[in-house]
Amino acid sequence: MKTPVLSKSESSFFRLFILSILAINFIRCTPPPPETPVDDSYKKKLITHEDAQILFDEYTKTNNRILADARNGQPDSRWYSFTIEEMEGYINYVKENAKKQNLKNVGIKIYLGKYPVNHPANKMAKPEFAGYQTIFLMPTAKKERSSDARMKSREISTDENQKIETIQPMNMTNLSPPPNSYSDAMN
Repeated sequence: MKTPVLSKSESSFFRLFILSILAINFIRCTPPPPETPVDDSYKKKLITHEDAQILFDEYTKTNNRILADARNGQPDSRWYSFTIEEMEGYINYVKENAKKQNLKNVGIKIYLGKYPVNHPANKMAKPEFAGYQTIFLMPTAKKERSSDARMKSREISTDENQKIETIQPMNMTNLSPPPNSYSDAMN
């Protein structure tokens, strides 16, 4: 009489074992989902270093001279910087919060500002920035229009995004107050 090599329970276990190995291999071999492609519309807005120098020089000849005159010959800050990591972190913060709030057409406006002379030191990247102009980033989104016809007639039509009051702006940038001499170089 012939005895089966595997009993029913051993055979079921063996099949389950083989299926598990196949499933694990299939899952491990499945490539991760593709990343969302980055919008490349910025490429149309790139300028040359020469164009940047023209903008810097024009500001130096006009606006900066007015500011220096108003500051009794003392020049104001001329450039501001964030690290790539700070910018990426802030952009992700804005995106995540906008998504939670179901906001569309999210952007960031860059505003000019000025630290008051007596501004708290812990609200600036460095205490010596008091009295200098700065920039801050403001999250924005398209304003949703009301479907009520009476309300529509009172609204001002604009293509500009409106600031998002529920997401914090960002400042604490590094800025470069120039030395007491006139600064005409772009670093």
